[in-house]
Amino acid sequence: MNIKFKSDYYRMTGITASNKVKFAANILFKHNVRYMYLYRKYEKRPTFLTKYMLYKIGRRYGLEISGDVQIGPGLYLGHPYNITVAEGTIIGKNVNLHKGCTIGRENRGNRAGVPTIGDRVYVGIGAVIVGGITIGDDVLIAPNSFVNFDVPSHSVVIGNPASVHPRSNATESYVNFLV
Repeated sequence: MNIKFKSDYYRMTGITASNKVKFAANILFKHNVRYMYLYRKYEKRPTFLTKYMLYKIGRRYGLEISGDVQIGPGLYLGHPYNITVAEGTIIGKNVNLHKGCTIGRENRGNRAGVPTIGDRVYVGIGAVIVGGITIGDDVLIAPNSFVNFDVPSHSVVIGNPASVHPRSNATESYVNFLV
């Protein structure tokens, strides 16, 4: 089994993939686990069948994560409905994406491009991150925030327009991960 998926699985279920019965049940009944399982399979060896199954699950639940996104291990899809991630985005390790968040491309201006997101980042419900920007490590982006500027590591981003508040261990109780 893919090492990246083992980390994703642990973050979404809270258990390791060693228990075969629980693993099979979670793949069957939890669409976020099934989606990431198929995504990691597609990432490793793209086939038409895997792409089609990703498309079907994605259409049903509104998960639009391009196959060209680089995702580190430990992605957590919380309340996985209507999540959009643009093609070419880079997402680090142990990142939380929640319902209705959008990580998108900006097509013109100084910030043309897609975001690069660091490790241990929490993206809240309805948050929007756009443009060729960099989000540092250990960043919490509050729900319904609009971010179109670089965010330094160890900070909390709140509001629309967003404001940055420095804070060490910003995601300490929000992002769990396998050591």
